[in-house]
Amino acid sequence: MPIQFGTDGWRDIIADDFTYANVRMVAQAHAQALRQAGGGSVVVGFDPRFQGANFARVVAETMAEGGLDVWLAGEYLPTPALSFAVVHHGAAGGVMVTASHNPPQYSGYKLKGHYGGSATPALVAQVEAALAVPEPYNGPRGTVRPLDIRQAYYEQLDRQLDLEVLRAYRGRVIHDPMGGAACGWLTGYAAHAGLKLQLSELHGRPDPLFHGVNPEPVPASLGELMGLLAGEEGQTLGAVTDGDADRVGAVTAGGQFFNSHQIFAVLTAHLYRVRGLRGRVVKTVSGSRVIELLARRLGLEVLETPVGFKYITDAFLEGQEDESKAVLIGGEESGGLSSRGHIPERDGLLNSLLMIEAMAASGKSLPELFADIEREVGFRHHYDRADLHLSEQFDKAALLAEAQAFAEVAGRVVEGANTRDGVKLSLAGGASAMFRASGTEPVVRVYVEAQSEEDLRAILDEATRRVYRHDPAHRPG
Repeated sequence: MPIQFGTDGWRDIIADDFTYANVRMVAQAHAQALRQAGGGSVVVGFDPRFQGANFARVVAETMAEGGLDVWLAGEYLPTPALSFAVVHHGAAGGVMVTASHNPPQYSGYKLKGHYGGSATPALVAQVEAALAVPEPYNGPRGTVRPLDIRQAYYEQLDRQLDLEVLRAYRGRVIHDPMGGAACGWLTGYAAHAGLKLQLSELHGRPDPLFHGVNPEPVPASLGELMGLLAGEEGQTLGAVTDGDADRVGAVTAGGQFFNSHQIFAVLTAHLYRVRGLRGRVVKTVSGSRVIELLARRLGLEVLETPVGFKYITDAFLEGQEDESKAVLIGGEESGGLSSRGHIPERDGLLNSLLMIEAMAASGKSLPELFADIEREVGFRHHYDRADLHLSEQFDKAALLAEAQAFAEVAGRVVEGANTRDGVKLSLAGGASAMFRASGTEPVVRVYVEAQSEEDLRAILDEATRRVYRHDPAHRPG
């Protein structure tokens, strides 16, 4: 099977297509692209997945043979720390060996730009071109040296946070790194910054099988944490980071899941009203209507992008060149967020701390802060997503073509169709239903937002049935 780059690099099943040989091919192409752009160095890291350290070693050795000097992590580290290391060392790029939130049998090759964020579409195209037409390299070999970035990364977090407010917070926080790359990093930062919060870890032991769940901060993977917080009240927070710690999720007192749209809205309001920061709000097409309504209420420009943080990265980079286009906050439905002043990279650790900061500054819980926003914008947010695992015979093109022509879904009239990425239908009553096929798995994701739980369930059930109609494996009879 040919190597294919998705929204955030290349991912495949370990020992099937994600092999040492294929990793070397991609690393050679990446090195070629960096050399052609005048780059001389690169940073390489990995998460706790199976063979992660060895795959990272293969990447480092291959890139050194290709003439680049390499900083190689000696142990697992979060993706945002790797991305920060690229900027800290002035490297031409970075590689993170991770499959992020994908199931444990996957690994991946994330490309990072010199600016410390997801590879732009232009950079991905350069690597793909080099993969298609490899050029021999006969120049001098580069060096491989150890990477130690923890202290410098912690100091970067210091610059992004109101430490005085955080140090006054005494609430209980459970961090669930899901056995991934953030194990020990949030507790380590709390000790570094002198935070007095009641912080503990759940699933804090690195595990290539992620303690039996897919390392994605969604309710299906958070049953244990939700159970632990079921009897809690007040500002207690369960902060969740995914397999490589670039995504964030939350569980609040009472064991309630607090989704990424809600986190995005609360942090937008906090950064604007409490921290006094300004700039554009950048959201992917799968993001909530609440984000748009809040941004407009605050007088902020909204920019919508396709799914994939690399498009948000483009907006951050544009804002660095032109102050009038500076970004206050950018985020995606999957829990990836970045904010002004930080690297243009998703950072689950920073966003966990910003959630605590927002509660500490307001004296309110996250659900209370979000309820304030709902009242302000006049929209009640109910949301869910279904990840539909389909057969190889699934007809993606037929589904998307038909979805654009839907006149109604579950009796709600279609008022418009957005085809920026997949198909997102605007429905009567402020609801929406979006259909999008994964670029790395035989999966279609259905995203639904509505103003009542009843509408949400009806729309999601009907949308799911319509997807399955295009998969021979699910057709009746």
